[in-house]
Amino acid sequence: MAARHAQPRARRSMSRRGKAVSGLALTTLMGTALWAWPASGDDHDAQQEAKNGTPASVSGPEKPSGAKTVANATRPIPGLSDAERKQIPANSRQVLVVRGAGKDSFDSKVVLYTRAKDSDDWRAGEQWSAHNAAHGWTDDHHYGDLQSPEGVFDLTDAGGLLPAPKGTKLPYDHNDSFVANGTGVEGEPLAGAFDYVIAINYNRVPGTSPLDPERPDGDEKGGGVWLHVDHDGPTQGCVSLKPEVMRELLRTLDPAQHPVIVMGPGDS
Repeated sequence: MAARHAQPRARRSMSRRGKAVSGLALTTLMGTALWAWPASGDDHDAQQEAKNGTPASVSGPEKPSGAKTVANATRPIPGLSDAERKQIPANSRQVLVVRGAGKDSFDSKVVLYTRAKDSDDWRAGEQWSAHNAAHGWTDDHHYGDLQSPEGVFDLTDAGGLLPAPKGTKLPYDHNDSFVANGTGVEGEPLAGAFDYVIAINYNRVPGTSPLDPERPDGDEKGGGVWLHVDHDGPTQGCVSLKPEVMRELLRTLDPAQHPVIVMGPGDS
């Protein structure tokens, strides 16, 4: 495709915590103890973007009347490795999980998980179909390898050829330079692929337009890895979704909730 854009820099469960104590009464003797560019990646000029917690309790000779205990239920995000879980920032309350059908597949599924503040109970949203890079996935992405980078990355910036959907929360660069020309790996037209994009912070400077060409880790590590509109074929390194899904993500992803993306093959 004729345009080229920037790829982002790599970076990194819902429990109802109920301490329910109603009508707390004090007993005699002992006290109380508490336990407890290209949207396809790399280049757009080529052919394609090719736990369970302990319940709060009161101890003593006898349990105070009217006291209730509610166990802390923890619901982690399923299917993540320990390494991936550790990379998710503690303050993140929105995690977009992209799982490929296999290491070499360009078909994937995407689910947005959210949690309430001060909760480890992650709730899954709708599952969406998506495409990733033509040659699948890699944990050592390089420019032009036609593979999507695996990892945990922040989502901080967006943009597109079309105006931001009403309710968009991420900083949005409405720019005529978001143009995808030519055809993809399978000969499909790329027109409209960059109507909406969300930059994945792999090898990019956060807080800038997705079009920013700077590559902090060097050009050889690629760049321009985005979420963008699907063109019914594999990408060069990005993740592509239907336009209505992109609009929903733009209205939902909130900088105040520190959204991140976890992406990689489902067999990892």
